[in-house]
Amino acid sequence: MPQHVSTLRITLVGLGALAIAMGIGRFAFTPLLPLMQDDGLIGVTGGGALASVHFLGYWLGAVFAARLPGSPRSVLRISLIAIGVCTLGMGLTDSLAIWLLLRWLSGVCSAFTLVLVSNFYIKHLAGTGNASMQGWVFSGVGLGIAVAGLATLAIMAGGIGSALSWQLFGVLTLAAVFCVCMNVGPEITDVRIANKRPKSQRSPLSWRLVIAYGAVGVGYIIPATYLPVMARDIVQSPLVFGWSWPAFGAAAFLSTLLAARLQRRYSNRQIWVTSQIVMAVGLVLPIILPHIVMIIIAGICVGGTFVIITMAGMQEAHRTAPADDVMRHIAVMTAAFASGQMIGPLFASMTFELTAGFSLSLTATSIILVATALPLTVSSIRGKSPAVEPIDKR
Repeated sequence: MPQHVSTLRITLVGLGALAIAMGIGRFAFTPLLPLMQDDGLIGVTGGGALASVHFLGYWLGAVFAARLPGSPRSVLRISLIAIGVCTLGMGLTDSLAIWLLLRWLSGVCSAFTLVLVSNFYIKHLAGTGNASMQGWVFSGVGLGIAVAGLATLAIMAGGIGSALSWQLFGVLTLAAVFCVCMNVGPEITDVRIANKRPKSQRSPLSWRLVIAYGAVGVGYIIPATYLPVMARDIVQSPLVFGWSWPAFGAAAFLSTLLAARLQRRYSNRQIWVTSQIVMAVGLVLPIILPHIVMIIIAGICVGGTFVIITMAGMQEAHRTAPADDVMRHIAVMTAAFASGQMIGPLFASMTFELTAGFSLSLTATSIILVATALPLTVSSIRGKSPAVEPIDKR
């Protein structure tokens, strides 16, 4: 890798790509869902279907990300452009069938982006002795969520409908995509080198990590899909319930920067397990006390942990897998995460129809999170794994 490649540029491109793919491509739907409901375009069940089809696309993207046929640089650029077009398209029609297609395609491209950034950008930062900047790359997820939440808050205050809101998000996203794509450089090499190892020689997967990572997909996605809806059920004013999503995003943004400090003392798995327990506690807080303050605290607990776990999971894949097999490990973990994301909204919407609330789905998911975190504690207690230098030390 040429030494002249700017660490700042690498960090900003990775941050921007994740902000677009995850903060907007995946999560702009969450704060806009109440607006779509107010416009009479969709209900809780329909919202769950749109969320789940998005994560079906995300799952497919993760499954095929390790076998991309073209140049990874081109795939990244095309994926980001497609996310912007899909976001814009959501505001140009009220057809549920087209919405399902757009959300599915956005999910595929979001997965491609996450896998490529997690492999090449994280690898480059660690390989050049700048692993401490990895937290800034992953903070793009929270930054995108926070920006989308604050923008939606302004939109609700201005009385703008959901269609125009999607259009505004789409235009702004395409402008951001242009800036990111113009700065993608030689840090992305031929993706096929990550898949050259024969099947018989592939390194074994850590199923403890895969299962726990999939459980986190279920755990965070229910509030990540319905948090503003839950908040609106308690407080009708958009100037009050609208803050639930920016708080979620701000927690996600700041958490990755805090994690970089924690990694100096604790292993990836120790941070992961603690974060997963905090997430489990956050899920049940609104059940214990249905109040807007508890909704916001729950959002902080979940938003402040799911990106940390994503970052820890990707770093563990780099740390434990051989260099020519990392992409496959990342893809399998991302597929497990996406499977959880598909299950979560469907489960929550079905139990909502039966119980007229989210208590059952939140309680069940909290139990799953604790149960899958416990096996990870065994390996985290045995020893501290290098966290801030996941590639240099194997």
